[in-house]
Amino acid sequence: MLFAIVALVFMALKVSGLANYSGKQDYYKVYAEFDNIGSLKVRSPVMISGVSIGEVGDIKLNHQTFRAAVTLLIYKSEKEIPVDTSANIYTQGILGSNYISLTPGYESTYLKNGDTIGMTNSAIILEKLIGQFLYSFQNKPAAVTSSSVSSSAATDLTPAKNGQQQSAPAQTATQSPAPTQLQPTK
Repeated sequence: MLFAIVALVFMALKVSGLANYSGKQDYYKVYAEFDNIGSLKVRSPVMISGVSIGEVGDIKLNHQTFRAAVTLLIYKSEKEIPVDTSANIYTQGILGSNYISLTPGYESTYLKNGDTIGMTNSAIILEKLIGQFLYSFQNKPAAVTSSSVSSSAATDLTPAKNGQQQSAPAQTATQSPAPTQLQPTK
């Protein structure tokens, strides 16, 4: 029974990420600003290609730009991250928690303590995407058919030689001839 309780506590710590946390971890700070961080939390992972290279250290509102200012704690062992790296906020799975994914650039100079990542992409909010889809689906214009256009409403105004506009006759839709039946070949 005691062994089962210890195993459950160990699993809970592993799943929550607290087992990997140590306040003595050596890291350097890098900053990034996002328009929308979604449900990003302090201690969310920072990854490159799915490999954890740090965590989110702090999240605050920048009162000058009204953007979310995020402090990234990058492990000192990961010191060769190019300065033209971009930061993206992704979701683990469909409804999972958010994390920051770094996409390294190609510069030969590297980020150091106190640098700011300039290229950022905000979190994709599922509710916002659904709302945009429903709005665009609801406001699609109806298809115009040839029978719905009357000849009196379809007048074309063409300029005359003296600067006045004259009404040209409306063009009516022509019907295509009836399809011909194909005869089988022998």
